[in-house]
Amino acid sequence: MILDGFLREFKGSIFPVNPHDNSILGLKCYGRVTDIPAEVDMATIAVPAKYVPEVMEDCGKKGIKAAIIISGGFSEVGHPELEEQVREIAGRYGTAVIGPNCMGIFDSRSGVDTLFNPRYKMERPRKGGISFISQSGAVGSVVMDWAGAKRFGVSKFISYGNALNVDEVDLLRYLGNDKSTDVICMYIEGTRRGKELIKVAREVSRKKPIVAIKAGKTKEGAKAVSSHTGSLAGSTRVWEAAFKQAGIVEADGIEQMFNYARVFAEQPLPRGDKVGIITNGGGFGVLATDACVKNGLRVLPLSKKTAGEIQKSVPSYAVVKNPVDLVGDADVGRYEVAINSMMKDKAIDSLLCIVLFQTANIDSNVIEVISEASDRHKKPIVCCAAGGSYSELHMHLLEEAGVPTFESLKDAADALAALTYYEDFKRGTPQK
Repeated sequence: MILDGFLREFKGSIFPVNPHDNSILGLKCYGRVTDIPAEVDMATIAVPAKYVPEVMEDCGKKGIKAAIIISGGFSEVGHPELEEQVREIAGRYGTAVIGPNCMGIFDSRSGVDTLFNPRYKMERPRKGGISFISQSGAVGSVVMDWAGAKRFGVSKFISYGNALNVDEVDLLRYLGNDKSTDVICMYIEGTRRGKELIKVAREVSRKKPIVAIKAGKTKEGAKAVSSHTGSLAGSTRVWEAAFKQAGIVEADGIEQMFNYARVFAEQPLPRGDKVGIITNGGGFGVLATDACVKNGLRVLPLSKKTAGEIQKSVPSYAVVKNPVDLVGDADVGRYEVAINSMMKDKAIDSLLCIVLFQTANIDSNVIEVISEASDRHKKPIVCCAAGGSYSELHMHLLEEAGVPTFESLKDAADALAALTYYEDFKRGTPQK
């Protein structure tokens, strides 16, 4: 599966190594790494753990300075001595190692793809600006699959497993300087270099957002961490304080991390915490207000100027406050006036636009209205489109137009709060 992944996208030379075959997938196969008659930049190793030291020796003799060890069976299952043997070999030859016990790397631009999940089971995402660092290959692969299915853009995915001599600190520093990465996501179970991690994260956060999941927060989860990658999970309170100090946006789970990443990738940062809400269903406006306030955001009354502009284009029974309820017979024209009026208002920092597509007068043209307003006004806008298959179709169309859209009001409010939290960090405002 790994070789097949390389053959699909990678344009460089590939040299399969297996002592039992003369050719694999149409490529000449070599008995040992040292038999390859060319310089080699990187080795991907997927052999039983007991053979990895021998392969690493050959890689060192060949002058290969980068290796990805997919193989498991090291410290995570009680064999630290085998891992130490590989570490010694890597140190002796100056080889940088991703892994062992990992899925390795996916790079949407170079075509490097060491992921062993077949493409018919796990989609590969299109090119984009989100990069993922994951101590767990399984967690990362689910996020990658979501990204591929939903057509969100990914730059790089790095599963680093047991972190032999390349860890989250090194990878964070690298992605912080990577021009094709706009947002960094991390799934982390533990670290051996806590102070360095926070120092580097704080430096990187000044340039681009970092969204992280910290696994092993419960006593039982911490034990599971130890058996998974051999890491120490550490104190939950210490990690939470460290994340705040470093400006890392913490996510509660995979889906929330995914939500935050795409909002950071697609929307500008707000200048403050004041949210405008538009809806065509009054109850949803009330729920949206609750969701925003619970996140520490402010839902303030509209200015007289903004309220006056909207009032001219809506019937007398519409509620022109904040939230603005365009009511159930709202059409695209009402949305256009309300959205543009509120986006121009300096007292509104971001907009939550709720569109209930079940109502009779709303059609697909509202997508263009929302997308154009987002591009024109340079303020963050997220949408909520709850409902069945018809609403889901339009939710995907909005996302394809670059407007993050959610089924859940809580998810939408959480995303706006994450943008505000990160902007506070960049401006030096104390983190809540």
